[in-house]
Amino acid sequence: MKLLGVTACAAGVAHTFMAAEAIANAAKAKGIDMKVETQGAMGIENRITPEEVAAADAVIMTNDIPIRERERFVGKKIFNVSSTDCIKSAPKIIEAVEEHCK
Repeated sequence: MKLLGVTACAAGVAHTFMAAEAIANAAKAKGIDMKVETQGAMGIENRITPEEVAAADAVIMTNDIPIRERERFVGKKIFNVSSTDCIKSAPKIIEAVEEHCK
């Protein structure tokens, strides 16, 4: 399974990166290949490529603020969660996405 993530928060600082780290670590713990793009105060970092979008089974996006360039993911299964939920419940989120993608 291949997952993508895009995290962003209102301030574009702490929660953006904490959510990205939590969700990536939870995926890694389950042996799932995942790349997470952050959209923070410094702009878009670790940008997801069109090839990565094409290969992905699903995309997890934080819904604290609108995700920039969201149209890149049209046609993919998208799971919207808050950055706080990513930080607090990343393993549960990964399990739920995995279940929905079977």
